[in-house]
Amino acid sequence: MTILPPSSSEHEPGAPVPAFGRLHEKIQRWIWDEQWKELRDLQELAVEPILSGERDVILSAATASGKTEAAFFPICTRILEREGTGVRALYVSPLKALINDQFRRLERLCERLDIPVHRWHGDVSSERKRRFLQHPGGILLITPESLEALFVVHGSQIARLFQPISYAVIDELHSFIGSERGRQLQSLLHRMEVAVKRRIPRVALSATLGDMKIAAEFLRPWHADEVQVITSAAGGGELRLIVRGFLTRRPEDTPEDEVTEDVHAIADQLFRTLRGSDNLIFANRRGEVELYADLLARKSERERVPNEFFAHHGSLAKELREDVEARLKKEIPGPVNVVCTSTLEMGIDIGSVRSVAQLGAPFSVASLRQRLGRSGRREGEPAILRAYVREEEVTDTTAPPQQIRAQLVQTIAIVSLLLEKWCEPPVRGKLHLSTLVQQLLSTIAQHGGVKPLDAYRVLCETGPFADISRAMFASLLRCLGYAEVVTQSSDGTLLLDRTGERVVNHYSFFTAFQTPEEFRLVNEGRTLGTLPVKNPLVEGAYLIFGGRRWRILSVDLEHKVADLAAAAGGRVPSFGDGAGFVHDRVRERMRELYESFEMPSFVDPRASELLVEGRTNFDRLGLRERRVIAWGRDAVLFPWAGDRVMNTTAVMMAKRGFEVAGLGVALLISRATPERILATLSDIVDEGPGDSVALARTVRNKAVEKYDEYLSEELLSATYASGMLDVQGMHRCLEASRRSMI
Repeated sequence: MTILPPSSSEHEPGAPVPAFGRLHEKIQRWIWDEQWKELRDLQELAVEPILSGERDVILSAATASGKTEAAFFPICTRILEREGTGVRALYVSPLKALINDQFRRLERLCERLDIPVHRWHGDVSSERKRRFLQHPGGILLITPESLEALFVVHGSQIARLFQPISYAVIDELHSFIGSERGRQLQSLLHRMEVAVKRRIPRVALSATLGDMKIAAEFLRPWHADEVQVITSAAGGGELRLIVRGFLTRRPEDTPEDEVTEDVHAIADQLFRTLRGSDNLIFANRRGEVELYADLLARKSERERVPNEFFAHHGSLAKELREDVEARLKKEIPGPVNVVCTSTLEMGIDIGSVRSVAQLGAPFSVASLRQRLGRSGRREGEPAILRAYVREEEVTDTTAPPQQIRAQLVQTIAIVSLLLEKWCEPPVRGKLHLSTLVQQLLSTIAQHGGVKPLDAYRVLCETGPFADISRAMFASLLRCLGYAEVVTQSSDGTLLLDRTGERVVNHYSFFTAFQTPEEFRLVNEGRTLGTLPVKNPLVEGAYLIFGGRRWRILSVDLEHKVADLAAAAGGRVPSFGDGAGFVHDRVRERMRELYESFEMPSFVDPRASELLVEGRTNFDRLGLRERRVIAWGRDAVLFPWAGDRVMNTTAVMMAKRGFEVAGLGVALLISRATPERILATLSDIVDEGPGDSVALARTVRNKAVEKYDEYLSEELLSATYASGMLDVQGMHRCLEASRRSMI
């Protein structure tokens, strides 16, 4: 749609007013002054549905497609057309850095519209927050944790602050779906509607969504059919990709932490290929970020060239991360290559990078798609993906999953599903009891006390915890009473008890997820970041952090502070990163690749050789016909299913007395023959799916989430079963493969 000057009235009488004409004149003037030639398709399509305020809306489009403007052009129009004080629109983001970025972006627009823009998170000064509370208005940008803090600390003001609100905007919607943090956000939005006594239209932005129905269900639980989904037709430009294979040769007596030649080869290739341009190098774990950032920085030093390689992950101090982001935004001139984790996956506006590199096998299509969206954002430029996958040299002791080159095949499977535009749906049916505990305590703190029935109605009956029955809620209250988390007054009002007061008053309460205890790393008074306390920090030891090498000068165990000095030596510490869950469809595609003879067009010669070797070993091990094979005195089971089904199978086998360990794509069952395993699996199929909660009772360590420690064995089993087990999926998997197991 061509943009006409704001004063123009060139449309036929009686004809529908174009989207641009529906925007407020001040916004039209801003667009005109910015010399936009036209609105993008998403921006045009979003105007009428958002302006009407009658439905919740999801805006789905590729990265850098103008989703923010698509949402806020009509939102700001609504604000300008209706006078009022207090918060007019709420913007919730998963990242503080994204809030800072969007704050600058919205300020450019809103300063011309006389709409105040505020941000509220842990790095915003208390003075700014105090001024906002005294004179609330305009648009508030906030994280779920800071919104939680508003409810807990300023509960009596929630209705006043948000009474005039017209919209709640949720950015990066996909990052919330299915998580404890997502359920927390759903609860907070619902509690806000309860406080203002009306429905608040929700607008969600996301670049990566699989099943749009699931996304709609998340945005407005139990009313998904009323959510309007608007998808941009833009994007889908040229994609160039290659998967490169590397062979790890580790001579006998080589220490596990010694850097092997293939790692040096990958670093050398990154150095030669990427240096001189802007690129993102994604690793699956923070330790890998540190390893490659250190290798590339030292190579720059040896080559006597300026270092262009920097680390970026969640354990680094804010100042270090912001320095790297400033380089990407060209606030600090010069080319930059950032070795990072998922911290740079989401929508921080870092401009367009030339390419994206992936170190190791990705865990999900959704994550890889999000990472790839950082590349090819300039008009006419292709998106470029380079994946680097290491495989161990096969010896007499190599486990079967390594023999069949499972990491390489997983990478190829995920890339092929990406090209087919498939994406993982989130886990459904999780009870989220840990987050329900948090939301109950938050509700009590907000109001100073709450009646049990009122709490149940707000949080469960009409809220996002609708899967929780009254009986289960009553059982939860008894658990919390026994643990002195809550107590009841003589009139039945729920109050915080001794433990509950301590929990709510601790700074960590506002997060719904578990945060490990950490050391703070300091150099000459400057905080570099944090490390989990499980790292044995010893005076005189060396470590790599922030892509640099350090010597530990002193360790204050009481205050959890380690003082560092620059050094020549260093070792990569352990950050305790967990692996991501792999979906059933990815494992199914892996099996299809093993049984195929086609060679993907996007693999390099070494990856091609490794794939051929993997397929050859797949056949040699008999995996085309069988799913259970012998390996020494043990058996190895290949269910070709996702991690939830794998975990369920492992729990079921452990229940029957087997010792089971995960090998990635397979399960190792100690001191068992294939015949015995086959007979057991056949019995499991004959018995039917069974009760997931009963199966969960057999698991010893079920306390996974933050407040699981306050749950009874029965509640803990129920919440573990809902999130970690899939008995129906396990039964389907074993039943479908029964023939191949005989």
